[in-house]
Amino acid sequence: MPMSIRAVSLALCALAALLGANSAPAQALQEGSDFRSLTPPLPTNDPGKIEVIEFFSYACPHCANFYPLVSSWEAKLPKDVVFRRVPVGFQRPAWVNLQRVFYALQADGDLARLDGLLFKAIHEEQQPLFEEPRIADWIAKNGGNADKFAAAYASFGVNNQTVQADQMAEDYRIDSVPSMAVDGKYVAMSDPANGEMPYLTQLLATVDKLIAKVRAEHAAAKPAAKHQ
Repeated sequence: MPMSIRAVSLALCALAALLGANSAPAQALQEGSDFRSLTPPLPTNDPGKIEVIEFFSYACPHCANFYPLVSSWEAKLPKDVVFRRVPVGFQRPAWVNLQRVFYALQADGDLARLDGLLFKAIHEEQQPLFEEPRIADWIAKNGGNADKFAAAYASFGVNNQTVQADQMAEDYRIDSVPSMAVDGKYVAMSDPANGEMPYLTQLLATVDKLIAKVRAEHAAAKPAAKHQ
């Protein structure tokens, strides 16, 4: 049965409302308060997807509070978004050691299992896990292989990754953590004066809006490319 003019009009209105709702978060963003732009944009690992990077440190209490939030957020990401984490050192010896811990755990296959536990050990249990021998001992007590970890920690590969992480933090002009960057183009901003958890929740909400913004930019670029 053909649709009536009224039915068509209602359908079009509903579609317009839906499109408006989806585009509103991106339109609501304010540069300078919600995000800052990276000029020129930085290259990403997977140009075919929207890359989100979290800059963090195990030594940072805000990052410890952010960990469960960002982990839950990551689990629900759409297929066109890829997420990765970059540990920062800020030239602080303890933080640099923990950079190496992240990459060593990644190399020996224990990162997924010990990631959250390390945050807990440092910030809830107040364990001084800032030097390799103490960390290796903690890893052994938590079911890991201390020798395998120590070998990875001292490896050229982990050293190289740590140097690259420092360079990335410099390229993205990261001066605090946690910080979130989207697609090599934008760094999300949030006001810590709002309080710890509202601030962290707001940060993720801003990242979601930036993802929508980048997705819209990608969609707009495709027709333009076809006409060139």
